[in-house]
Amino acid sequence: MGILDFLSGQFIDVIHWTDDTRDTMVWRFEREGHEIKYGAKLTVREGQAAVFVHEGQLADVFTPGLYMLETNNMPIMTTLNHWDHGFKSPFKSEIYYVNTTRFTDLKWGTKNPIMLRDPEFGPTRIRAFGTYTVKVTDPAKFLTEIVGTDGEFTMDEISFQVRNIIVQEFSRVIAASGIPVLDMAANTADLGKLIAGAIADTVAQYGITIPEFYIENISLPPAVEAALDTRTSRGLTGDLDAHMKYAAAEALRKGGEASGAMGAGMGAGMGMAMAQQMANPWGQPTAQQAPAAAPMAPPPPPVEHVWHIAENGQTKGPYSKAAMGQMVADGTLTRATHVWTAGQDGWKTADEVAELAQLFTVMPPPPPPGI
Repeated sequence: MGILDFLSGQFIDVIHWTDDTRDTMVWRFEREGHEIKYGAKLTVREGQAAVFVHEGQLADVFTPGLYMLETNNMPIMTTLNHWDHGFKSPFKSEIYYVNTTRFTDLKWGTKNPIMLRDPEFGPTRIRAFGTYTVKVTDPAKFLTEIVGTDGEFTMDEISFQVRNIIVQEFSRVIAASGIPVLDMAANTADLGKLIAGAIADTVAQYGITIPEFYIENISLPPAVEAALDTRTSRGLTGDLDAHMKYAAAEALRKGGEASGAMGAGMGAGMGMAMAQQMANPWGQPTAQQAPAAAPMAPPPPPVEHVWHIAENGQTKGPYSKAAMGQMVADGTLTRATHVWTAGQDGWKTADEVAELAQLFTVMPPPPPPGI
């Protein structure tokens, strides 16, 4: 066995990665001095991809399988480095394992309420939350755009950014969808597909995709939900009279169960009172309650007007209607005399007031001249 064969055997290495953390997305294979031996065996399992970086430059991406790291099966490496085939020396490179399985049960939610214009409620605010999954589809792009030289990259390091993208696209899609809030619960599947499609282009720039996106809940502010519950309860009541009679019967039953015979009597009285009150909510007596016929009270007497008279720029009065009649008889009050009483719109001549005009019909008018 020659020295070259001995040294070559010492440099042979086995490169593989088994992950038991369930949240690691990228793991770098660690070797002292980053020396990968010529002819090393590289094992890539299902759900993994291996990214080969040489001298800081991405050289190749290995899909699941078993590989011998030699120049004859690494044509890209041949152009990057000159190999010493006599000594078969190790080369300084790095191998990053990328987890290509789905990362599931990831949470998203709106930190602040989303403003939108609802066709039924008008301007309102909603909150939403749900789950999603992430999968690396382009290991090389994911490594160059997100991971960099991080030796162990976990899902937590990118989940915050992904959630921000989700909430941004969710707000935009919901505001532009025009779907009423009351119908959103029945359309969460369609909304999820719209939002997942809107997110796809953005996350594709990171080398990842969101294969599953779920909306678990869309909620209104507490005050709006309370008003909606009240409206729903009122609708479920149906016939208010029948509902209150049922409530009265329930009070009767519960009263009898709680207090025996005495409770039954009290419950019966309360139930009958409630039923009568609901049957006659305006407080009018029923046939059983109607008292005996009582004589009708006479209406109040009419208010008698008093009158003021304007004469020579002065106001006289007030005078009753009887006094005004005497003044007509003695000629002190004529048809042209200006009079006023409370509620009258300004001064009027006596013959313009219907109540006083009839006083002048008692006495005949003065004869025409010449008779």
